[in-house]
Amino acid sequence: MMVDHLIAFATNHYLISGAFVILLALLIATELNKGGKSLSTGELTAMVNRDEAVVIDVRPKKDYASGHIVGALSFPQDKVMTRTAELEKYKPKTLIIVDAAGQHAGHVASELLKAGFSAAKLSGGVSSWRGDNLPLVK
Repeated sequence: MMVDHLIAFATNHYLISGAFVILLALLIATELNKGGKSLSTGELTAMVNRDEAVVIDVRPKKDYASGHIVGALSFPQDKVMTRTAELEKYKPKTLIIVDAAGQHAGHVASELLKAGFSAAKLSGGVSSWRGDNLPLVK
């Protein structure tokens, strides 16, 4: 019943419905781009191997200690912006932000971009790294 009303409204008010769909798509695109570029595990690996990037793990210390990407630096999410002086030496490189599943990395990357760093995030976080059967070190 409700779907019938929605379809009737959309067909009777196609300009309003079209504008809504376009605005929704723009909102989604804006939200996805907020934290800088999203990288795949392959892109992250290639950038680190070319010495163009540094991995910043923003998970809590205990999660980092239980397994992290080789060479990743531990900067728990709530401490990153208070420790930017430690990151200055990496300014010429891209800081790739990694979290558990990709939920918080965008926010941290966005803050680092505002602070003048080049930053990106690993799409899917450590979960996607594990999902691609890539190694973690302790």
